[in-house]
Amino acid sequence: MRIGIDARLHYYQKAGIAYYTLRLLGAMAALDRDTEFVVLQSRKDSVPLIPSPTVRSRFLWTPCHHRLEQVGLAAEIALIGLDLLHCPDFVPPYLRRCRSVITVHDLAFLVHPETLTRESLRYYSQTRWAVRSADRIIAVSHSTRNDLISLLGVPPEKIDVVHSAADESFHPLSPDAIGRYRQENRLPARFVLFVGTIEPRKNLPTLIQAFALVKKQTGEADLQLVLAGAKGWLYQDALALVGTLGLEDSVRLLRPDSSEELALLYNAATVFVLPSLYEGFGFPALEAMACGTPVVASRTSALTEIVADAGELVEPTDSKALAQVLMTLLGDETLRAELRAMGLRRSAEFSWQKTAAETLASYRKAVA
Repeated sequence: MRIGIDARLHYYQKAGIAYYTLRLLGAMAALDRDTEFVVLQSRKDSVPLIPSPTVRSRFLWTPCHHRLEQVGLAAEIALIGLDLLHCPDFVPPYLRRCRSVITVHDLAFLVHPETLTRESLRYYSQTRWAVRSADRIIAVSHSTRNDLISLLGVPPEKIDVVHSAADESFHPLSPDAIGRYRQENRLPARFVLFVGTIEPRKNLPTLIQAFALVKKQTGEADLQLVLAGAKGWLYQDALALVGTLGLEDSVRLLRPDSSEELALLYNAATVFVLPSLYEGFGFPALEAMACGTPVVASRTSALTEIVADAGELVEPTDSKALAQVLMTLLGDETLRAELRAMGLRRSAEFSWQKTAAETLASYRKAVA
């Protein structure tokens, strides 16, 4: 069987869907030596993404999310002779000569349209058509599966729930390595960490307000809030709040250059917080648990499913409740140790090998 996997997005971004696609490709290539995988990459990429004898790259001219993508991509894949096309970025070509599987990571464009740019809304609104066109749909969580059924009317039997996983880079590190990283980056002994794009859906104003309450009530002068991620759409609103609350000396922005550096940052943190309004999966929460960092997350969407009872869950818009949870964790070393152990056990239930096996099973259903 010849399976095409659309990885063009990797040239434009390395996180999110591109991260998922790359990790999935590597795991499937290692697991299935009999299938030919054709990686569809941007022509601007100069190096094949997966060095494997069963994987070959085809470099395409059609850019991601372009207004003429449907026409261009359909024409290019018609020349390849695929049995199946997997589109991890939701939307397959309208016209194609092969079966298709799509991955739906979330339905933010329906649940929280106010948190997306106009261009993102234009592209992801095509998901309404894509779920009807695709032969199988992979949902990355039961939460996303439920959204597909309730919001888009997708037949349940058409959906396969396949959880993603954390990269192997994310695991507990030695105290010496953590200490060197903390010293090199002038990080305090204790800090609260957020990882993700700074954008409305991540709900950073609630976290910043909660952190301000923690600082005021504990009087812990050296405590910092570290925001690790790119500046996204409307990031200015969240950062302006830092100044309004007088937290300029207590809030830092970092941009880790690699998974290895991000793992060090997770390991160095006292507590990790993901206060999102909505998540289809929630990679950062899983990565933090895999590193042994206590997790606080919003009681919403897929975060309740992924974190489960291995972390503290808080209503996403309740800054006072979040502040109280943070103060409790910061002041209770025994509780942090319990959450560390629970998070490590929970994260061990996810693996890219399992994701790959279940994705291949979905492919077989699509071509049956």
